[in-house]
Amino acid sequence: MSQNSSIGKSVIIGLGQTGLSVAKYFAIRNIDFKVLDTRLTPPNLAEFQSIFPEIEIETGELRKESVLEAKELVVSPGLGINMSVLNEAKRKGIPITGDIDIFSKSVSSPILAVTGSNGKSTVVAILASILDKAGKSYGLGGNLDGKNFKPALDLLNEKVRELYVLELSSFQLETTKNLKAEASVILNLSSDHMDRYRNIEEYHQAKLRIFNGCRQVVVNRDDLYSYPQTKMDVPTWNFGFGNPGANGLGILEEGSDQYLAFQYKKIISVEELKIFGRHNISNVMAAIGLALSVNVDMKAIRSALKGFPGLPHRCQWVGDISGIDFYNDSKGTNVGATVAAIEGLGERVDGHIVLIAGGVAKGADFHALVPAINRWGKEVILIGQDALKIAKNFNQKISPQFAEDMDAAVRSALRAASPGDAVLLSPACASFDMFRDFQHRGETFINSVKEIGVKCGNL
Repeated sequence: MSQNSSIGKSVIIGLGQTGLSVAKYFAIRNIDFKVLDTRLTPPNLAEFQSIFPEIEIETGELRKESVLEAKELVVSPGLGINMSVLNEAKRKGIPITGDIDIFSKSVSSPILAVTGSNGKSTVVAILASILDKAGKSYGLGGNLDGKNFKPALDLLNEKVRELYVLELSSFQLETTKNLKAEASVILNLSSDHMDRYRNIEEYHQAKLRIFNGCRQVVVNRDDLYSYPQTKMDVPTWNFGFGNPGANGLGILEEGSDQYLAFQYKKIISVEELKIFGRHNISNVMAAIGLALSVNVDMKAIRSALKGFPGLPHRCQWVGDISGIDFYNDSKGTNVGATVAAIEGLGERVDGHIVLIAGGVAKGADFHALVPAINRWGKEVILIGQDALKIAKNFNQKISPQFAEDMDAAVRSALRAASPGDAVLLSPACASFDMFRDFQHRGETFINSVKEIGVKCGNL
């Protein structure tokens, strides 16, 4: 066997945070492996070489021999599993897996698994607050962002937890065969990642893998994509707007007041929540359903909900300039998320919304934005790579403006707005044309608002 051979080795493809976590997991368990990455200088190359100076890594175009000689292939979620060389590996019978698949085979504690096009991180954060109040020992992992990010396999290098809560993307689920979660939920589904999937049905099929082997199901009554495609003989919890039924969460109305309720018992008034918008009420109900599936006390649930402040970059209030409120929803990376943000904010503000959007469109259809903008909007400012493409979707009622960068967009939005209006950054696009990630985009927006506010004497 040559020095560069993959024969008998597990081959990790991709050296992002996930790939690095797999390498650490294999090393601790004395599993022989090598690493491939299509990038010449992967982001974690220096750290990898520091920790594993003896482990071979190949960068640049994938060598077919390195792939086809592998004992198994561990593919990072950023790489589609329909690459021609991976299809050839499948035909040859080489197992293809991912970090979540490995995690599910190794973990001994129950998993609560969350996926969906929008709201995943918010639901996981609400659930974490509930578990804190309940005194549960839990680990958070998967597709989380920012300071909360931890690859799932890194959790197995720590002390064993009572529960594991995983936020999962469709990319991670593509290589997950049998998750065996205690409870799983698909929150919702809207067009996203159409640069990776041929259509929404293929995207949906990836999401549905979250139900494989699960012991309980949580479903959104208001979204047919939330249901398993085949009947599952397991306990089912449901949530949605309208009255709650058996094992269900919903809304009870008393005069002008609305209450979240479980089986007709009130939990908390909608007015008591610190987060707003129809989408966030749905997120809260999903988190409650997951908490109930593992027997969390309603007192702990109620206490957590009263104190939950929301997450950064998700309709986060930034400041007020001359009576105009500015909101950062940089995490709105697809059309469904932006529509939800516009509707939630539109019901809250006295005036109208000036929307800042744009970036990398990911093959999405932006027509769904038009009714929301026509109802709640006043002006649209477009930035980024696909601004012209997005502009073609709008009708003449609102004709978009263009800005070359975030600072110019904020200035244009301030000129277009009046006291009582709100300026909303909710791009409906990915960020990597102009920014490192959605956090960087949101921070740039916040800095622009603060700088302009100071000059105006408001912040």
